Amino acid sequence: MTDPGMSVTPYWELTFDADGDADGRARDRLLGEVTEHGVRDLLVFAHGWNNDRSGARSLYHRFFAPVPGLAPKARIGYAGVVWPSMRFSDEPIPDFPKSVAARAAEDAPHPALDKDTRQALLETFPGRSTVVEQLARMLDERHTDAAELAEFGRLVRVLVEVDPDGPQPHFAADTAADGVPQDEPALFSQDTAALCEEFARALAGPRSADFSLPNPWDGARELLRQATYYAMKRRAGTVGERGLGPLVGRLAKAAPGVRVHLVGHSFGGRLVSFALRGLPDGVRTVKSVTLLQGAFSHYAFAPRLPHDPRAGGVLHGRQRRIDGPLVCCHSHHDSSLGTFYPLASRMADDDRSASGVDLGHLPGTRWGAMGYDGMQAVPGTAALTLAEALAGGLPASGCANVDAAAVVRRGDPPTGAHSDILHPELARVVLAAGRIA
Repeated sequence: MTDPGMSVTPYWELTFDADGDADGRARDRLLGEVTEHGVRDLLVFAHGWNNDRSGARSLYHRFFAPVPGLAPKARIGYAGVVWPSMRFSDEPIPDFPKSVAARAAEDAPHPALDKDTRQALLETFPGRSTVVEQLARMLDERHTDAAELAEFGRLVRVLVEVDPDGPQPHFAADTAADGVPQDEPALFSQDTAALCEEFARALAGPRSADFSLPNPWDGARELLRQATYYAMKRRAGTVGERGLGPLVGRLAKAAPGVRVHLVGHSFGGRLVSFALRGLPDGVRTVKSVTLLQGAFSHYAFAPRLPHDPRAGGVLHGRQRRIDGPLVCCHSHHDSSLGTFYPLASRMADDDRSASGVDLGHLPGTRWGAMGYDGMQAVPGTAALTLAEALAGGLPASGCANVDAAAVVRRGDPPTGAHSDILHPELARVVLAAGRIA
């Protein structure tokens, strides 16, 4: 399928809603055309947080662009997954042009929630316009009344809540103990003021003195951001298992000769990983999975957790559904995953204080993210530098961590290098993982 707005061809888009239901026309177009185009290897990329379809397409356009030159003789097809997620407007993506509004916001006074972010919240959480406007007003007014901050926390929870009888509540956890999911983060159960103070300290970094008391409203916007991330994380698992996994199963029947390679950035990494749980039994068409700065627990694939032998990752053993390797690219320059992910992901029963501590810099931290320090507690996982991976060091199967900090290193606060993935070297990792010559 030729698309004049895309750098590669043939290219298809696969669209899913928050519950994992696919756009049938887009799905059937891929199933009906992939064989006609003589595709041997299909690269399927799932974005992380993003504001709209155009942003997702821009990412795919830029990431896929070097692939034809890197593998000129391969018969490659490309698919971009579009699913409902959002990005706060102050999260710059390296090498992406900034909007006029974003450029103006850097130098001028502006509301705590700018127009772009408000619009993204409204589109991502339809039917919650009143809640979004109340949150925006409270962030601007910053009343010192403790009850006002408690109300802010309540509204944040209302914003991201889902139907308890729907599919999404079943896809929030990355770990489980005795079959019971463990994933009730502190931001849904602890005191709002205390949480906002912790976020305020993390945002201030080393500039904050130990004896100073931060204004909790300085961390309130971060509380809202992390709550939306939790919602995106939940959606990613839902779309992966209920949407993408079954679709790949249908593709295996419609085009059994096509080799599928799943690629995911941020929560898109969680999406393609959960797609492995949604694959029908016996499907071996997935030949590689590459995670770029995966925004989910580094224990998701672990058979046992180091701090709790009763518990394990909810994706334990799913890497065996891949007829090839599971490759996790990580970088310690990713401050979004190194600092805020562990802070927001603490469980309600964790009695260790995280105030002012960059938890991501603690080796083996309970709440670490895969994109910061790689997969943990998975026996046999290879550990490679980017240079070693590109020199042929990736295993033919099993798990591999690739330290991509040599290229994934640029980005401003609060997310750091989380979105710095537009590098030919990472495209080469995808091709190497899939054994695409």
